[in-house]
Amino acid sequence: MLPLDDLLVLDLSRVLAGPYCSMYLGDLGARVIKIERPGEGDDTRGYGPPFVQGESTYFLSINRNKESVAIDFKQSRGRALIEKLAERADVLVENFRPGVLERLGLGPADALARNPRLIYVSVTGYGHAGLPEYTRRPGYDLIMQGEGGLPSLTGPADGAPFRVGVPIADLAAGLYALAGTLVALHARTRTGRGQHVDVSLLDGQISLLTYQAGIAFATGQAPARMGNAHPSIVPYETYQALDGFINLACGNDALFQAFAEAAGRPELPKDPRFAKNADRVRNRAALDELLVPLLKTRPVAEWLQRCDRAGVPCGRIASVTEALAHPQVQARGMVRTVDHPTAGRLALAGVPMRLSETPGAIRRPAPRLGEHTRRALQDLLSLADSELDDLARARVIEAC
Repeated sequence: MLPLDDLLVLDLSRVLAGPYCSMYLGDLGARVIKIERPGEGDDTRGYGPPFVQGESTYFLSINRNKESVAIDFKQSRGRALIEKLAERADVLVENFRPGVLERLGLGPADALARNPRLIYVSVTGYGHAGLPEYTRRPGYDLIMQGEGGLPSLTGPADGAPFRVGVPIADLAAGLYALAGTLVALHARTRTGRGQHVDVSLLDGQISLLTYQAGIAFATGQAPARMGNAHPSIVPYETYQALDGFINLACGNDALFQAFAEAAGRPELPKDPRFAKNADRVRNRAALDELLVPLLKTRPVAEWLQRCDRAGVPCGRIASVTEALAHPQVQARGMVRTVDHPTAGRLALAGVPMRLSETPGAIRRPAPRLGEHTRRALQDLLSLADSELDDLARARVIEAC
């Protein structure tokens, strides 16, 4: 049993935030019908290189466990198909700018009027509610990271702001959309009614500010970039060892004392400048004058061994390939393989939510454009072959 295998999801989203949400719904068992534009499909089908046998690795990474149905819903017959599918669906996910689907009669009010039990999930840059001068704007991850303040906190203290190395605005919004979907489904079991779930990339970025927002609220000042250092915990940052870099996280006074002993400097916690975390934060520069040269005296492996024995959190900085090959990552099944009809054997990141009784699974790879058009429309809408042939001739649908 898969926990969501009784749900039908109509996925009108493309690129990343919406598809990331619907991918996990599919991983957990939902039947996800991904609606794509005939001829082109999801924008990310063209993102690359790299490609594997013509298939975008970007697209392959976030569209598993979905069925591709290619419908041109700018045509009235295409819109009618979408309306009928939405009447059958439990969840609809979309990430068009507010007003676009409304003009086509596919907005949340219209969809919920036809199907009052529908969970209609919108993922946009600035949200559906709020100021019109913002809600109408597109919301790309790079822009929304900047608007949300994260790059102002990321990068060298004396350098330029950096975006996060993964599209964190899109990914966070996708996860909030997933959470909102599941909460709305639970509410439906009590009320019998669906609702509109309005998720914005900007809201997600503001929520991720957490303690940095707390600092700003408390001081009235914008927190500054600090490289890999932590504004409120010391030592908690990246240090150079003899042959590489390590991350050291002394999250409390006991851990700092344990580290000092493991490093052969047991006197450090007795120094009043470093006795308590607040003291170390105030005297960060003085402590670094001692720790920076000390940590350069031994190789990474030795520091990891010493800290592990002392129970001090310490880790190497892995490359992406090293992280994927981590023995614990492998042991927990976070790298899976699946066969794709054109790309061949593919490795994918696994399902990160481990349920003891109803675990998710990767059942199929990302689909080819229009791979499931005929079968899904026959199955869900009972369309005959002659009707499908007529729709294909009129270029309302595309099937491979």
